Amino acid sequence: MTRIGLLSDTHGSIPASTFEFFKDCDQIWHAGDIGNVQVIDQLEGFKPLVAVYGNIDGTEVRIICPEFQSFIVEKVKVLMTHIGGYPGRYELKALTRIRKEKPGLFVAGHSHILKVMYDQKNKLLHINPGASGKSGLHQKITMVRFVIDGDQIKDLEVFEKER
Repeated sequence: MTRIGLLSDTHGSIPASTFEFFKDCDQIWHAGDIGNVQVIDQLEGFKPLVAVYGNIDGTEVRIICPEFQSFIVEKVKVLMTHIGGYPGRYELKALTRIRKEKPGLFVAGHSHILKVMYDQKNKLLHINPGASGKSGLHQKITMVRFVIDGDQIKDLEVFEKER
């Protein structure tokens, strides 16, 4: 059983509540628009981190983080990127990777809108954790945590507070 903390769109600032919400997680995943290397350092100093760069990230972040991450946790293949779209409306690069890699879990950020949807056509769970930073149009700071247990993705919980 692996506990995952997932966030996106920090844009250079991590809410203090992140560390409390993710305290029992085994890993943190960041779905892009990190903002700066200091955010990476803070998160890596707290828990093992898997991250992708987003459209606002500069060269320093892009040197450290790729555009796509593809990896396996327990028995679940994960594909993560920043600009990915949603089931039925995937961004072309993301759709190409989804069709090629056939993940069981697809993670994307960018929209600042928290969504969890099952994609019946591609047989995957899509998660967008929303936005946890100070910048953007979102009214609420959101993050999610969940468990991967074998081939099961379960016990998803949402953190939400006014910005």
